[in-house]
Amino acid sequence: MRAVRYGPPAVTRNFADRLTDAVLAKGNPVVVGLDPRVDQMPAFVEAERPIASFHEHVVAAVAPLVPAVKLQVAFYEAHGLAGMRAFAETIATAREAGLIVIGDVKRNDVDSTARAYADAYLGRVPELDCDAITVSPYLGRDSLEPFVEACADRGRGLFVLVKTSNPGSGDIQDERTGDGRTVAERVAGLVDELGAPLVGEHGYSAIGAVVGATYPEQAVALRARMPRALVLVPGYGAQGGTGADAAASFGADGLGAVVNASRSITYAYGDRDVTAVAFAERIRANVTRMADDLTGALESR
Repeated sequence: MRAVRYGPPAVTRNFADRLTDAVLAKGNPVVVGLDPRVDQMPAFVEAERPIASFHEHVVAAVAPLVPAVKLQVAFYEAHGLAGMRAFAETIATAREAGLIVIGDVKRNDVDSTARAYADAYLGRVPELDCDAITVSPYLGRDSLEPFVEACADRGRGLFVLVKTSNPGSGDIQDERTGDGRTVAERVAGLVDELGAPLVGEHGYSAIGAVVGATYPEQAVALRARMPRALVLVPGYGAQGGTGADAAASFGADGLGAVVNASRSITYAYGDRDVTAVAFAERIRANVTRMADDLTGALESR
């Protein structure tokens, strides 16, 4: 493993402000998803460390263009210890490039275990330290509170699963509860409550939500229930979501959300024998196309 400097300096500034500033600086809300699929990587990646090498090329290509990257930990875990070493290396690579790092870990458990997860990924373990992570809300408020406390104490952020992009999300999230609200709407209300003390200068909270681009009508209703939440929008590109669909999750000011794409950016490059230079050009073109789609959709709302 190459020598890397793990972890950022101590962070106290509100995560929502840091992410919003990065979006404004780059002029778009694109988040590039880093999902290592070794069998789809170009031939030029280093054979002994393909995951870390591949993402060094991706990060170098996209860092001037986007505010953040999202690492899907499952694809790293699937490669065992080598994969988790690559996870740590990729975090360090992204940080060195000035990118905000979102860890797509979808963790949670009873409050004591939740605290351990928060310590692992939000500021206590330098190798795994992310600016924000995704979490599941389905153990209830007490399971989310340790993460919220970590965000408040360490300047980190949270994206709570509210309405996910997968086709089966409605099996649970669209079910009606006793008061007539859907499960997703009740979770949205909880996100808004938990996030109220952590609203930053831009008017958005460090406690945010995941709302898929594949459900734009629900996104409009959910945004109304959590107007202060930052929203992480998956489902763009390979899952069928468009810029117009994703725009439903943004605030009236055109901010308050970031949109993730993985396969349609990092693996849409053509021949596996592509050169490193041509690969970088294709990745940048994919990002630019997505950024133009999103900014155009936001301008035309």
